[in-house]
Amino acid sequence: METVKIRLFPQGKVVEARRGSPLRDVLHQYGVEFPCGGKGTCGKCAVRILDGEVTTDPYHARRLQELKLDPEWRLACLSRCDSDLVVEVEQYETIIQADETPFEFKPGSGFGVAVDLGTTTLAAQLIDLKTGHILAVETGINPQAKFGGDLITRLEAALSNGPQEMTSLIRNRIWQMIAALCAGRTNKLEKTVIVGNTVMQHLFCASDIRPLSFYPFESEDLGIKTFNSMKLGWNISCTEISFYPSIGSFVGSDILAGIVATGMHSRESYSVLIDLGTNGEIVVGNQNRLLCASTAAGPAFEGARISMGMLATPGAIASISTLQNGTDCRVIGDAAPRGICGSGLIDAVAVLLEEGFLGDFGEILSGEQEVMISPPVTISQKDIQEFQLAKAALAAGLHILLKEHNLGVGDIKDVYIAGGFGTYINLESVIRTGMLLCPADKMHKLGNSALTGAKMLLFSDAKLTEDILDKTSHVNLEGDPDFQDIFIDNMGFYNSGIEC
Repeated sequence: METVKIRLFPQGKVVEARRGSPLRDVLHQYGVEFPCGGKGTCGKCAVRILDGEVTTDPYHARRLQELKLDPEWRLACLSRCDSDLVVEVEQYETIIQADETPFEFKPGSGFGVAVDLGTTTLAAQLIDLKTGHILAVETGINPQAKFGGDLITRLEAALSNGPQEMTSLIRNRIWQMIAALCAGRTNKLEKTVIVGNTVMQHLFCASDIRPLSFYPFESEDLGIKTFNSMKLGWNISCTEISFYPSIGSFVGSDILAGIVATGMHSRESYSVLIDLGTNGEIVVGNQNRLLCASTAAGPAFEGARISMGMLATPGAIASISTLQNGTDCRVIGDAAPRGICGSGLIDAVAVLLEEGFLGDFGEILSGEQEVMISPPVTISQKDIQEFQLAKAALAAGLHILLKEHNLGVGDIKDVYIAGGFGTYINLESVIRTGMLLCPADKMHKLGNSALTGAKMLLFSDAKLTEDILDKTSHVNLEGDPDFQDIFIDNMGFYNSGIEC
């Protein structure tokens, strides 16, 4: 098999690839984003070819022209490794949260591994089951990301090409992470707990994904899945490997783990859990009853539909405090700004509202189609609209779940905010934009609640999970007759959100 060498700049790393293979197969593991799943429509995977030649077909050439890219640029998803190349890649470091929240547990023996299998990122921790101490941490990018940045695009790719490659990719990557965690250790690996959303569960477990691709998006295969090392093809001994059960359509075991982490299932008072990851999940309830739903709030906050949106990597604007007299913002990695991540987007909208750049309906008052945030990063009118759609979906989802509980807004004692960037968001900006009109002292940033809950599940038996599932119901928001009216009411910035 003839190979070529791909040198990545500025890292200096050299990767060998089969001649003629897709360039995205080389670059996806270094954080280059493919939100559209390789269709060439989003332009987020643009890379600069410093040396070598990547030929373009008419469609590729037209897209480069439409994106106004100089001749040395290519879209990685439409490119092939036909010769030795030097490629400039800046998206090579992603901030992935590996939680260290303390929790109560009953000591056991040996080691355990907790895995948060996210749509975008992966996090795994090796736990001493006797002491509860974290012995090692591994994080990484989900290798399935080259097939699309969101769940729908990922599903479309699996349905078109078959899910086998995605299943193999994620199983192999998690095995590599576990092998690295356990390297050089003599204690026995007793238990591995994996949590993730419903699509990730089905792809890892090789379950039928077709029911998740059409209305009502319901699968009958949501229960816990238990494997042994041999069945997964893992060259490592582990007594029990479990992928924990999903709650419903697009509400997976990552939310189940989040419920465990908050303890909301065991308290008399009412709580809200909001996970702002690739999807936007909400849970409302107490020890008697829990209601959950999935909203279309995630993609905007992870940059998939934002013109200069990106993950939390070097060069991403993560926070903004003012645009007056020069922009005051924080850029990840102290690098030159080249895009904006979710926490920065929320801040940007809040500052634009506060400083009079936006009207009540989200219109840019200058009449221009974009506002400069920090050169060359801009926020466009379309970006504002995407934000409005996301925050309206979140507010409408919470409104309907509260209504189903017959609760007044003052009945909520605690609001937990989890997710990939939940730790970094400015709560005042969340309130100002109408995502949540809730007193800041009721809000609690959880960080990676899925990983915390997965660690807690290492020490629990099946009864805990069964108890939570028995009292939890999944609500189809679009099935509520008032959904459209509530959604539209929350699009504007005049009285949007839910006051808790």
